[in-house]
Amino acid sequence: ERMIRPFDWRDLPVLHRYRNQGICLNSALGLTRGIAISSSILISFLNPTTGNFTWITADDETPIIGQLHHPSDSTVSRIIFLAPLKRINNPRSQALIEHLSKQAGKRGAFHVLAEIDELAPAFEILRKSGFGIYARQRIWKITDEATSGKYQSKWVPIKEKHIINVQTIFHNVVPGLVSQIEHLTVKDLQGLVCLHSDSLTAFVDLKYGIHGIWAQPFVHPDVSGIDDVLHSLIASIPDRRSRPIYLCIRTYQSWLEPAIAEMESQPSPLEAVMVKRLVARKKIALQSLPNLNGQKEISAPIIHSQRNK
Repeated sequence: ERMIRPFDWRDLPVLHRYRNQGICLNSALGLTRGIAISSSILISFLNPTTGNFTWITADDETPIIGQLHHPSDSTVSRIIFLAPLKRINNPRSQALIEHLSKQAGKRGAFHVLAEIDELAPAFEILRKSGFGIYARQRIWKITDEATSGKYQSKWVPIKEKHIINVQTIFHNVVPGLVSQIEHLTVKDLQGLVCLHSDSLTAFVDLKYGIHGIWAQPFVHPDVSGIDDVLHSLIASIPDRRSRPIYLCIRTYQSWLEPAIAEMESQPSPLEAVMVKRLVARKKIALQSLPNLNGQKEISAPIIHSQRNK
């Protein structure tokens, strides 16, 4: 790890060689903005406030580059990409991934995430580096406009008055294992809520980029007329400008997929959503409480969180 260092000016010649040789591990970013390694590194190098940090192995003529995204005050980091693809199955690649994870922990992260096709070369390296699967997802590329027709469902921008209902839907839809890692931060949520039969039954998280729009819907399982809900969603996404829409459907909402398949859509292979936990939980004894009215002293374990080093 002594030969892994932050990217700097001496590494600029590597960018041109690797511009089309990376593997993206953040699907939303890759599909909406593209995986332009050179520009992503340069922007993060010139402007550290982006929350992107890049490291490089510097021990041979074919170094490996990795980039991490960590927003300030966040407990979750994401690996954005690794490059070049031809060197992914390499011990130095594993060392770099582990280095990225340690850097995430130093910045306050409890979890590091990566999204990848299980048949991709980097999957086994992530496994060896301590990543495990906690969810799976399929990305559906929607190419039709779906702007005509009358819909019973109405999608409107998320507002403060919707927060409680949005949180309720999130916890009804998302399994506990997933919600422990992916917290719903309502104040940063950009998207729409669905008013269906006079009640709020779904919401969608939207991310925009020059190449497309990422939409991750959360639909209450009791909703009726799912075809209407999904078609009206596609028709209601603002500022589309003919860009494709990428619907991210987790396997715990796979019941949405038959309706999506009937649209003009193209499914991706199933992706593994992986996590490396940087927090070890350990029990410590609680200091004994004083006697109350002659009762016995009470002690109980409590849970403390501590980052792995």
